[in-house]
Amino acid sequence: MGSHGALTQRAVFLDRDGVITRAVVKNGRPHPPDELRDLEILPDVADALTRLRAAGYQLIVVTNQPDVARGTQRRDVVDSMHAHLRALLPLDEIRVCYHDDRDHCGCRKPEPGLLLDAAHEHGLDIRACFMVGDRWRDVEAGRRAGCATVFIQRHYTERQPDDYTVAVDSLAEAADWILCNRA
Repeated sequence: MGSHGALTQRAVFLDRDGVITRAVVKNGRPHPPDELRDLEILPDVADALTRLRAAGYQLIVVTNQPDVARGTQRRDVVDSMHAHLRALLPLDEIRVCYHDDRDHCGCRKPEPGLLLDAAHEHGLDIRACFMVGDRWRDVEAGRRAGCATVFIQRHYTERQPDDYTVAVDSLAEAADWILCNRA
């Protein structure tokens, strides 16, 4: 390991639904769960996050939750889900964009704002960071931010990412690749 200072210079950014939690797939497209009781952490997640944390990575969830802007989800429900995840998993932070595309904000993936703001606030070397996601928006946000991108293939029937550093089938495989390919 490096000094304590080295621990603050790199992070793994993680999408929420489809990466950490099971997405609700409807007509081949992923959706977030509606209620806390429906939130399911995927089986390999806790171990993968523990291994990444032990290697010195900050673990930062970056998630779009546009259903709040659309009026089909309440912010307090999303907040309760995030409190639950923070209690059970070694996450440093959960950053959320509550906007929809029509808001044209810089934090809604594929825009890189969530990642760049976290990098700035935490003194991260963005080139030493990784973005792990299961949708093209996640991969594109990581690419635009300057991260290596890890695409978890869930075989949704929607647009697939154009370009990524590596494709894997699970967060466990993503962690294996990150730990073997860190700078």
